[in-house]
Amino acid sequence: MGRYLFLSLLFIVNASFAQQTLVLGTATPGGGFPVFGEAFAAIVNAQEPALRIQPRNTKGSTENVPMLEAHQLDIALVAGELASAALASPDTPLRIVTAMYSSPGLFIVRADSPYRAIADLKGKPVVLGTQGSGITVLGHTVLDALGIDVEKIILEKAADGPPLLLSGGAAAVWGAGVGWPAFAALAKQGGRFIAPDAGEIKRILARQPALQAVTLPANSYAGQSAPLDSVGSWSYVFAHSRLPDETAYLLARAIHRGEAPLAARLEQARETTMANTLAAAPRRELIHPGVLRYLREAGLLRP
Repeated sequence: MGRYLFLSLLFIVNASFAQQTLVLGTATPGGGFPVFGEAFAAIVNAQEPALRIQPRNTKGSTENVPMLEAHQLDIALVAGELASAALASPDTPLRIVTAMYSSPGLFIVRADSPYRAIADLKGKPVVLGTQGSGITVLGHTVLDALGIDVEKIILEKAADGPPLLLSGGAAAVWGAGVGWPAFAALAKQGGRFIAPDAGEIKRILARQPALQAVTLPANSYAGQSAPLDSVGSWSYVFAHSRLPDETAYLLARAIHRGEAPLAARLEQARETTMANTLAAAPRRELIHPGVLRYLREAGLLRP
């Protein structure tokens, strides 16, 4: 009996040493990235016992990129424009693990607000998000492209946005994508969305060709019965190119196997698929080699 117990304990110890912990950089509490990060970690951990994803709050995409480059994070969530800019750098050490979701940028105002168009927000106090968020960068880009000056409010925590709007301290809150926590909270309070019109979308894309025309599906939020066209880009899970190929392979396999439970757990994660990863990547070589190996073995990528 004693020998059996000893061997069992030895097996447990060896198994624990075999498990690799990966720190996942997300963003400040109250935003969409921590919500996604928690769900992503739970699904990957359930699918792959050799890996343990440990989410960590950061200041967001602008901090995640340099922390990845400095090997202070193993993997990280990076939004939209910042992701596109990082991938456009010819000597970037960053590689795509998976596409997360596209992020159509929008404003939300109170139900009793007189504002109906982005131009109506000129000169008004508008919450753009937190300092390190890629969504905040997108908001700056949209307003700059349209030549609309607002009183920009930058937050310490994304969760501070809804109270500011509801109290009258802000005229609008900027955000992006399905499942954005501030949008969810404000839509339940009767909040109304403001999106760029067709002409504004054309002007923004002419000024910022790295962006894409993207659509928020109907019924993504309470009271939002029609789809809303806007601009945005894809967010990704990034890793450093030095992340071992075998680790990236296991990550890709876990993500692929976990697509259905991840989508069931989190609405915006319906776009987190290996097929979308292939479609969204600007160039195939920007996908981590370990992920490419899995995609070939899974029959998703032809040699």
